[in-house]
Amino acid sequence: MVFTHPMTTRIDSKTPRPFRRALPGSRLKAASIAAILGVLVCSVVSLPSSAKALAQKREHFQNAEIIYDWVKIGTGQKLRTFITRPKNAPGKVPVVFIVGWLSCDSVEYPAGETDGFGAIILRLADKSGFATVRMDKPGVGESEGDCAKTDFQTELQGYRAAFDSMSKYDFLDLNRVFVVGLSNGGGTAPLIAGSHPVAGFVAASSWGRTWYEHMLENERVRLSGEKHSAGEINQALRVFTQFYDLFLIQHQSPGEILAKHPDWKPFWYDTPDGQYGRPAAFYQQLQDLNLGEVWQKVSCPVLVMRGGADTIMSDADSRAIVDNVNRSHPGKARFVEIPGADHSLAVGRPLHASVFGTMTDWMRQVLGERKN
Repeated sequence: MVFTHPMTTRIDSKTPRPFRRALPGSRLKAASIAAILGVLVCSVVSLPSSAKALAQKREHFQNAEIIYDWVKIGTGQKLRTFITRPKNAPGKVPVVFIVGWLSCDSVEYPAGETDGFGAIILRLADKSGFATVRMDKPGVGESEGDCAKTDFQTELQGYRAAFDSMSKYDFLDLNRVFVVGLSNGGGTAPLIAGSHPVAGFVAASSWGRTWYEHMLENERVRLSGEKHSAGEINQALRVFTQFYDLFLIQHQSPGEILAKHPDWKPFWYDTPDGQYGRPAAFYQQLQDLNLGEVWQKVSCPVLVMRGGADTIMSDADSRAIVDNVNRSHPGKARFVEIPGADHSLAVGRPLHASVFGTMTDWMRQVLGERKN
């Protein structure tokens, strides 16, 4: 009996970014992203530094201007940042710092709202009245490096550098910063701000448990979608319980595990050195995190949003964030389910009609309460 991955026969370059984590080894370059399809005329304040960047298609906004900049991390790599500013905004404005997803796909959307997360990013930039800050992780878009070899801690360095860089823009109100984390980025968002003040966190389609717990539930959902029998699913979960212990907790690579347990090979659908296009170390470092401890230290308001039809991050994954926060700070975290929405909070391709308003109304409410 062979357990195949459910998405391998239907994911291609036109698949929305939030779902590409399901394609083993998926990695799209900026050129293919621009051709298809993660806060008036666009005003380019600083120009890209390479011929490749100059030729790249860019986003355009009616109500915002965009700055293309760089941050540098300890590896010496330069990472592309995108800073948007409401046009004609007087003085300092609130800012939304966006933390992207797991896959090696850009947070830049020159082709417009091609998926739900893209719609959130573009609307925050153009329609919220807030500034936004984004970063492409190493090896993605114009950022230097190799995403397929970049572990989580290196990626985290990049986000922290981008967050720190906000201090150099005099139009950003650093006392009114919201952090919006999308998918994987929602779970790890508090790690990015460090000691900087944050007005509130939005965790969209995210997780607050251990990665081991997340993956076991994810495998059950995946196998159920493949129409396996209940007995076959339980058989597979017995294997995955041991496999993910060795992979995530004991820090062995899938290849090392399968060399010792060749009878498990029919169950593994990805590469010997990683999963979903990221290296084994990426997931081992996610497992090493104690998100319960991370979130229990968050004392500012938190909004957790999840699509009712999300098959990637479960209800338990998302509600764990709410529970972690409210155990220490009762009433600070709020959970909102978006009926019928998928992992990117879309129904089909369009963003669910309630998402943007729910998010921005909540932010304005938080800012209003801080004034009183």
